[in-house]
Amino acid sequence: MNTCYGQVFSHLWGVNEWEVMGFLLHIQKINNGENKDTNDKIPNEKEDGLKRPNNRRRYELEQVIERNENNYRDFTSDRKFGQKWPEYNEAQTKEKLVFYRLIKELLDIIPNEKHNFGRPRKPIKEMLFCCIIKIYTNVSSRRLISELELAKRAGYIHDVPHFNTILKYFEDDSVRIILEYLIPVSALPLKHVEDKFAIDSTGFGAYRFDRYFEAKYGEKTNLSRWRKCHAVCGIYTQVITSAKLTGGNVADIKLFEPLVNDTNKLFNIEQILADKAYLSRRNLDLVKKLGAMPYIPFKKNCTGNARGSKMWAMLYKMFTEQYLTFATEYHQRSNIETAWSMIKRKFGDFCRCRTPKSQDAEILCKVLCHNVVILVFEIFNRRLDIDFSRCQKYATAHKVRY
Repeated sequence: MNTCYGQVFSHLWGVNEWEVMGFLLHIQKINNGENKDTNDKIPNEKEDGLKRPNNRRRYELEQVIERNENNYRDFTSDRKFGQKWPEYNEAQTKEKLVFYRLIKELLDIIPNEKHNFGRPRKPIKEMLFCCIIKIYTNVSSRRLISELELAKRAGYIHDVPHFNTILKYFEDDSVRIILEYLIPVSALPLKHVEDKFAIDSTGFGAYRFDRYFEAKYGEKTNLSRWRKCHAVCGIYTQVITSAKLTGGNVADIKLFEPLVNDTNKLFNIEQILADKAYLSRRNLDLVKKLGAMPYIPFKKNCTGNARGSKMWAMLYKMFTEQYLTFATEYHQRSNIETAWSMIKRKFGDFCRCRTPKSQDAEILCKVLCHNVVILVFEIFNRRLDIDFSRCQKYATAHKVRY
């Protein structure tokens, strides 16, 4: 009978008889339930040997999450963001002039060191200025000297140091401590703008052709010689509010609490956005304790078992049942990826220094330069009035021996 149907339909459709027979056999198997799609098949205990009492429920949730992620990806694929060209053009054409002035005003909040005995050192303010200008211009220490000669004529420094002296100060512990203090102070002028923050990390290599993506996700992963920068940034201006430096193998989740606490001291936090690497009940409860709302996506193997964490249960319910609402807020986390891109494109994605201590100081200078560049744009964009001496009152400084 099937052969007869095959001959008839092959004559009507103008195709091979055997192709028709295969199609009819496929339809027959579907009607008998023998040829179900393996992608829609729910695994059970007999197949994988695991005891999963809620296996069906978990599978259904995974399918819902995957479907929602695809819907949101389609929803945000065509979003476009404009540029305020008059303000942008003015900021770009005057950036270097305003940058030098802001760096000088920022370094003026550092008290002058007292010389008691021995050979007098170079003023720490001027050496910090030289280190920051080296990173801003992204040139070698020898080529930097001409730039510093112009800065001397403009009155920003009193003396041009030797290029080896500049490199030695990158090794100084006091330089690193002062830079860690100046980064949040440089972000304070935007305190009234930022209330939502994203947290993430990125790596800086020691060689020109190192790529962090290949080192992290490639076949030969060697992160030990990389320096990792963990930071929090505001999602509206991409200004960095707190930064910590570690080795390349340190997990991101270990720096979540100190970074969030440092940001909370100077800013009013409403939301914290982070990726799955920062997901834990402790981190969610920490953000809730600070009076903010965390937006951290769940992994596929996570369940709604709160284990005493009300924030975990509430966020899991939102993530599984109201994913578009969750994803609309979480989508703003991409602003910290924008911040990393801005830093690496403008100031380099690798370190010229060779020791870990000097590399940390170099990376902190990159972050500080990024913040000051953001301030330059906001001066023309929001007509921002910057007074670092007033910002200094909010940030507590530690005593440092030069």
